[in-house]
Amino acid sequence: VRLAESGGGSVQTGGSLRLSCAASGDTITTYSMGWFRQEPGKEREGVAILDSNGSTTYADSTKGRFTISKDNVKNTLYLQMNSLKPEDTAMYYCAADEIVVDFSNPDTIGYWGQGTQVTVSS
Repeated sequence: VRLAESGGGSVQTGGSLRLSCAASGDTITTYSMGWFRQEPGKEREGVAILDSNGSTTYADSTKGRFTISKDNVKNTLYLQMNSLKPEDTAMYYCAADEIVVDFSNPDTIGYWGQGTQVTVSS
């Protein structure tokens, strides 16, 4: 499966953005999927996960502000980000795996997009 993110940009503190991850080459219905982010010089960190059974997991830093969802008809994963903070500034990546997407083992995830930049100014 190939993944292509879009929707990043620059916003002020408190603003909102919706990221999209369009999948091609396979349907994502049975994939576990997630969003990760990475700042320069730092490790990639998990943001949100949507399991193939519909269960969601959020990082403590994004819980209550971010919402992950999927449209199986459009074969697209979304991340709605509200109440954005400067510390949310990062490159955001979409990830998918036929088995599992796990915050603690990003190196085992099979498929990644190229990323979309999110910048939040104070």
